[in-house]
Amino acid sequence: MDNKKVWFITGASKGFGLSLVKQLLDAGQLVAATSRNQQELVAAVGSNSADFLPLQVDLVNESSVSLALQHVYETFGRIDVVINNAGYGIGGAIEELTDAETRSAFDVNVFATLNVIRFVMPYLRKQRSGHIINIASIAGITGGTGWAVYAAAKSAVIGLSEVLALDVKSLGIKVTVVAPGAFRTSFLTADSLTVTQNPIAEYEDVRHSHCKYLSMNGQQAGDPEKAAASIINVVYEENPPLRLLLGGDAYNRALTKLDGLYKEIHEWENTTCATDF
Repeated sequence: MDNKKVWFITGASKGFGLSLVKQLLDAGQLVAATSRNQQELVAAVGSNSADFLPLQVDLVNESSVSLALQHVYETFGRIDVVINNAGYGIGGAIEELTDAETRSAFDVNVFATLNVIRFVMPYLRKQRSGHIINIASIAGITGGTGWAVYAAAKSAVIGLSEVLALDVKSLGIKVTVVAPGAFRTSFLTADSLTVTQNPIAEYEDVRHSHCKYLSMNGQQAGDPEKAAASIINVVYEENPPLRLLLGGDAYNRALTKLDGLYKEIHEWENTTCATDF
């Protein structure tokens, strides 16, 4: 990591975001990081280095995002890597979640990411360089029972990242979307996960799924420090991946999904192609 870069990381007071910030500061990088509470962020990171710029940002508010990025640029003179890490999980069958709960999940998981991209792009275009990393989830590739809204939001992050990569390639800007599996962070705690408060008795499979996932807290196979290191290392690759899976469980779930897609597409080939003129 000899090449010193300016990193902008959202959702940095816990989980992957916090691991990323600490590792980057230890490596002498310049880091701007956001949280809903600046004091909590500073306490979590435990650094008053001039290389660290903590920011209190409402990622759903365009003005807050725009001002934060302007502050980063004025402080460090450039922005090299953007990591859209902020997000949270939401569980429940679709009819068990209110419109407000569903929209809030999309606001934080999807529209906050879009806000950051929208307002950082003028800086990256001017530089003709940069790397945008969006943290999605394996759920965005293959969702689980009881997590429809979360899967939909993370699928949206994957879809927008894939097209963003096409749109900005000629500008010298790279894009990677990360799809982690289960990692030993605070994701399965009340700080990062909300579950329907209006369960419907008939959804027995949903309740079973929620119980299974919540019982995994603290036992997940993934090491968040190794995940953060992998994300950082990708930035220094000459040809970084567009899609990066993290965790053996994510790898296996993705392959199972691919096998199922291949089989189903070929099984219905005649019906599919019969609709052409």
